[in-house]
Amino acid sequence: MLEKIEGMIIKTQDYGETNRLITIFSGKLGKFSAIAKGAKKPKSRMAAVTQPFILGHYLVYVTKGLSNVQQGEVINSFRPIREDIVKTAYASYLAELVDKLLESKTVEPYIYDQFIKTMEWIQDHEAIDIPIMMFELKLYGKAGFAPIVNHCVQCGEKNQLAAFSVTHGGVLCSRCKHIDDRRIELVPSLIRLLQIFANVGIDQIGNISVKEENVQKLRMLLDLYYDQYGGFYLKTRKFLKSLDAFK
Repeated sequence: MLEKIEGMIIKTQDYGETNRLITIFSGKLGKFSAIAKGAKKPKSRMAAVTQPFILGHYLVYVTKGLSNVQQGEVINSFRPIREDIVKTAYASYLAELVDKLLESKTVEPYIYDQFIKTMEWIQDHEAIDIPIMMFELKLYGKAGFAPIVNHCVQCGEKNQLAAFSVTHGGVLCSRCKHIDDRRIELVPSLIRLLQIFANVGIDQIGNISVKEENVQKLRMLLDLYYDQYGGFYLKTRKFLKSLDAFK
């Protein structure tokens, strides 16, 4: 079946001497793989539209197995991302997360929408930590291992939330936090931020001002959480950590 599909290239690899195997994340079909014949040829029209982070309209012959891209038209090349090593690293991280955590051909229009809007934020802003954490939490939810942040994971209490437990998979109230000696103490404002990150779309937040020390604390918390429940090794995370060490 021949279909016109909007999507972003999240992964590419060589396929034979002249072809390219690409992974497209779309709102219509979810994540799927396709062959772009001749895309490695320098003068091929497919070369420009099958690069990482290209958002485009693709004419795809869709099959149960490996689909075939017939044509492509660029909607947004995300050039500011591809020309900035730090932005490229973060965009690659999000793309790898999508590739690892979402099942092929499972339609997730909201996740797709948030993914594109997060990439647009990365393209247009320097402060990108918060949108990335927002997308991570929503993706964890679709993958089935999101932390519980709206109520105490132990007793269900919605008030007096005081700490985060990686071991127990969510926030703890002041009465229950003693069950985890390794809990991470959080002030109410940081717990509220976690709730916003998990439940609110990036298009609804405007600008959120958070102290750098609090951003780093939340980043550490989510990294520990993914290490516990994520299940997939991410090459891009290792590179991001090396960038942080360099900075």
